[in-house]
Amino acid sequence: MKVVVAGAGYAGTLAANRLAKKVPGAEITVVNPRADFVQRVRLHQQLAGTGKAATPLAEVLRKGVRSRRAAVEKIGDGAVVLDGGETLDFDYLVLAVGSTLSPLAGTVPVGTWEGAEQARAALAGLGSGGAVTVVGAGPTGIETAAEVAYARPDLKVRLVGRDFATSLSEGARRRVRAGLERLKVSVLEDAVDEVEAGTVALRSGDRLASDVTLWAVIGGVPDLAARSGLEVDERGRVVVDEYLRSVSDPRILAVGDCAAVPGSRMSCQTAEPQGVHAADTLARLANGRALKPYSVEYVATCVSLGRRDGVIQLSRRDDSPRRQYLAGRPGAMTKELVVRSAGWSARTGIGATGLPGSKDKGK
Repeated sequence: MKVVVAGAGYAGTLAANRLAKKVPGAEITVVNPRADFVQRVRLHQQLAGTGKAATPLAEVLRKGVRSRRAAVEKIGDGAVVLDGGETLDFDYLVLAVGSTLSPLAGTVPVGTWEGAEQARAALAGLGSGGAVTVVGAGPTGIETAAEVAYARPDLKVRLVGRDFATSLSEGARRRVRAGLERLKVSVLEDAVDEVEAGTVALRSGDRLASDVTLWAVIGGVPDLAARSGLEVDERGRVVVDEYLRSVSDPRILAVGDCAAVPGSRMSCQTAEPQGVHAADTLARLANGRALKPYSVEYVATCVSLGRRDGVIQLSRRDDSPRRQYLAGRPGAMTKELVVRSAGWSARTGIGATGLPGSKDKGK
């Protein structure tokens, strides 16, 4: 079995390592534009200087799994074309290219390694009293604003977004706002229209001085699948069947942010179970066993508020929030446990949520 894995995020790395363990004879090649495994959920720490998000792929991939530093330009009939012109044949392809950001001009995107490094350099150049604006009031924006405020209490940090923490319950949402207030992060529920010359123009008509403006809004997914002729949804994500196989080509399995799986959201809590399922599906195919459908199941939404505070919103299986949540230092410790567990899962190929009492489906 010859398998190409396009993308070395949580889903791709876990799928490659798990398949190598389950099908020892498989020839697996991971193609990724960077030579590192980047934990996207640690990028807010990377940019704030409170943690590191990257580990060399050579230290993460199992022995025997090959890696190529390149980007996939096109998917053909049983082959992928790399950006250098080389072609790699495959029996199966795991498409795990993640999501993209479409930052507003004048802002720095924080959801990519390159953007996080650019933001880190920009923040390092700010003197005391500098103003930082984070655009996007979802978990990424909240964590970014909180981390910057925690690391640099000498800066003026504000968070701007129309939909503040909408994935959380009302109680958890109030707790997140209180945590931001303790870090002296101001929250403006408004939209940003334009950023230029150190000024942020809001839809309400207000204009704010901003020395560094960070973009924390996910824009979409790479157009690789669409330009390769695969069926995609209105957001450009690969349309898949119940086994996570492309409906256009059953040799292609799409996982993570680039897969149009009903009921799923973009997160490592989505990516890793799908990486597990893709590897298990390929192992079943290799052994001539019947396939099992993928089932979406969520446990919680985790939001860090610096290194000493956090909110863990417990959720139902369909990702709707429960009333219960965990906050404060226990919330911060649990979030760190979840993130470490995600990295461990990617390395070992064993799927786990990292939450106490959760089921490990990777055994």
